[in-house]
Amino acid sequence: MAKIRVLIVDDSAFMRKLINDFLSEHQQIEVIGTARNGEDAIKKWRELRPDVITLDVEMPKLNGLEVLKQIMEEKPLPVVMLSSTTKEGAETTLQAIQAGAVDFVAKPSGSISIDLHKIKSELIQKVLSASKANLTKISILEDSKTAKKQTDISIDTKLQPADYVTTRRLTQSKKVVCIGTSTGGPRALQQVISSLPKGLDVPVLIVQHMPPGFTKSLANRLDSLSEIRVKEAEDGELLQKGTAYIAPGGFHLMVKSLGSSLAISLSQSPPRNGHRPSVDVMFESISAIKNYSKIAVIMTGMGADGSKGLVEMKKNGIVKAIAESQETSIVFGMPKAAIATNLVDEVVNVENIAQKIMDYI
Repeated sequence: MAKIRVLIVDDSAFMRKLINDFLSEHQQIEVIGTARNGEDAIKKWRELRPDVITLDVEMPKLNGLEVLKQIMEEKPLPVVMLSSTTKEGAETTLQAIQAGAVDFVAKPSGSISIDLHKIKSELIQKVLSASKANLTKISILEDSKTAKKQTDISIDTKLQPADYVTTRRLTQSKKVVCIGTSTGGPRALQQVISSLPKGLDVPVLIVQHMPPGFTKSLANRLDSLSEIRVKEAEDGELLQKGTAYIAPGGFHLMVKSLGSSLAISLSQSPPRNGHRPSVDVMFESISAIKNYSKIAVIMTGMGADGSKGLVEMKKNGIVKAIAESQETSIVFGMPKAAIATNLVDEVVNVENIAQKIMDYI
């Protein structure tokens, strides 16, 4: 098996050495070079043609975002950003994902993190998953917003006869939408959430695998781009129609009945499948809510988070499940695992997910 050839870009010699040591331990990874700043990164990238680049956000001369944009314009390849957990670092990281980065890893204690070992396994896994990323999806997403503006979201009346009874029951009940995603998720969420119409008559719950400090910036960015309200979820708040709630990094998001309403419950119970927040935890919590129909969506991401929770949801009440297609998933792991349960009702491209949600609403 050919090794994944990696170029490491960081302005700290100490960090370059640590990252090199960590990645080189894995038998599938070969570090073929390092670069000390943005200009050096562009030069080494052109010379070495790596399979994956790990790219520091904050660097002199050319910063990580500027390097990334140049790479994506010239010859796209998988890039994993390394970011600080400051507010500015989080916002720049989201800009990097929008510009084409596959994923990011948060440095535990700033630009020079002597405790980088804390994210060693995460860094290795993200480099491995980045090497399998669907870059054609990254290159076409920018056109989606233009395409979206040319077609109004509407109720699709072309239902198959077998769907009629279930769909009638779904439309006559109270509903909640729940979305789970991971690698490539911020871009997919932007496409889906910004396509939902103003006046949406249901609440939306979202788990995006992200560390603390980044989900608030994601919520703010989506809120600025969307017709519906988007916010980071807070413990105890009542769900409102037309609002999307993003699980805070480091907390599981669950829901509980409170009279005739639903309330958010946040928990720091142990991670599930290595994740907190976990899609499975959210789905299992929603499966216990009575008198609601549920629309479950699983989009791009590494691993299988969400598939066990989907099984629980389908055991309890009316559930319509949507999975993102392989064609548009940046990483097809989570949708593939959900589809393998044979409980997914629709497999659709990301640009059609908002319309499909509205069909069920």
